[in-house]
Amino acid sequence: MSAGSTVEADRRAIHDTVLHYCRAVDRLDYEGIRAVYADDGVDHHTGFSGPADDYVAWLRGLLPRLDGTMHLIGNHLAEVDGDQAVAETYGTAVHWGTPGDDASLNFTSGFRYVDHFVRTDAGWRIRERFAVREWTRSDAGRMVPPRAEGPRGRRDDQDPLAILRRTVLGA
Repeated sequence: MSAGSTVEADRRAIHDTVLHYCRAVDRLDYEGIRAVYADDGVDHHTGFSGPADDYVAWLRGLLPRLDGTMHLIGNHLAEVDGDQAVAETYGTAVHWGTPGDDASLNFTSGFRYVDHFVRTDAGWRIRERFAVREWTRSDAGRMVPPRAEGPRGRRDDQDPLAILRRTVLGA
């Protein structure tokens, strides 16, 4: 494999790690959240700053208060230097909860993940993350119920993704 293709593979692996994090948060997969951090990983979020283990414990208390979250990833740039990298990822995070008119449970934020990645035996992992909140908009009172029957997202083993992963991948 050429040096250029190695860098591209590293960038893809770093991007996939960011996507795995987002899916784990949205599905309440706390082990999956912890898995994207290096053993000595640190996270700096609005309302939290500290070791990855403490961050996951903090999320265990925070996320179940919401009915759901959806993290949407946009621009992503990873600058790889050997076994380290700096990545910047733009995103939007939608949060919703009950009651629907509570602004602390129903909001959308624009953010950037500014990450220091390290290559470990398990792959690329986050050593330090700065979750930079750029803006927040209240969505209180703006959610509407589904207009018809159909698949709905869940935060347990009955989510359509969890069912397909078990059926197709045996995961």
